[in-house]
Amino acid sequence: MKIIESNCHIIDEYFQEGRLLQQIERCGRVCYKSEDRITPDSAISFIKGIIERGHLSVMEMGQIVLDVTVDTEAILQKLFETIPRFLTADRLEKKHFLISGNPRAFRELILDHGPLKISKAILKHLSSAYPVLYADLLPKHGLVVPDDVAIRMLSPQEIDALPVYLKKRHRTVLVHLIINRAVSHELVRHRVASYLQESQRYCRYDQERFGGEVVFIKPCFYREGSPEYKLWQRAMEEAERTYLELLKVSSPQAARTVLPNSCKTEIMVHATLEEWAHIFYLRTSKWADPSMQEIMLKLQRQMAEKFSDIFQS
Repeated sequence: MKIIESNCHIIDEYFQEGRLLQQIERCGRVCYKSEDRITPDSAISFIKGIIERGHLSVMEMGQIVLDVTVDTEAILQKLFETIPRFLTADRLEKKHFLISGNPRAFRELILDHGPLKISKAILKHLSSAYPVLYADLLPKHGLVVPDDVAIRMLSPQEIDALPVYLKKRHRTVLVHLIINRAVSHELVRHRVASYLQESQRYCRYDQERFGGEVVFIKPCFYREGSPEYKLWQRAMEEAERTYLELLKVSSPQAARTVLPNSCKTEIMVHATLEEWAHIFYLRTSKWADPSMQEIMLKLQRQMAEKFSDIFQS
């Protein structure tokens, strides 16, 4: 048995370097704790696999921001009437817009609204930039390419230079959290964000790569060495013993039923700056769960250092 502190880390290097595919793979591999399989060339084959298996939630772990100019506003009218979840649109000028979202949201736009001119134009642009994400949609949705829509993908530097009100809505930040299961259960209730989490269904903690033990997050409620802490510690030890015994005769997804909320979990959270501000507003208040408040205050300070124009420490 191992006891550790909760922790958090902003992962922004993929965004800054424009490595969308690598970011998607990095997040997806957290679920199975298979980060050791990442190579310089593994992202494309990994993403092909998730598309084939329909695990499209992995494709939510990235952001694409498009600068769109149209000849007539009618081209975008149907889009604004049916715009899917996780796509954000803002008008810059009369016929000039910003449209952003994760790769899955753009796939759903194309699949659900393929006949729209704007969908065809977006597909043409994105299938050229990211063939592994969109080329499979071309035979059905990309045969006719409109010439009255101009699309350009914003660079990371252009996104960071947007006015604050636009930056908050279109700039996303990926965070790696190491927390207990109770905190993760609360966190995923924030709907306008994407999550990928370490899977107790597939991870076998008796394996050597996990140290052959279960990891627990140190509780903030009890002083280490106090009678309450020792009681908690004995409960964790017993849960680990039972779990390891069950693994000898059953699958991880069956054995996990005895694991408590104090178990360590790793979760990747991808959200806009606007949504992060909302999360901090709720989860750093005096009414928040103390374990949640503890990690969110730590993360808020990191965000304030990196995005001083958005957050206050």
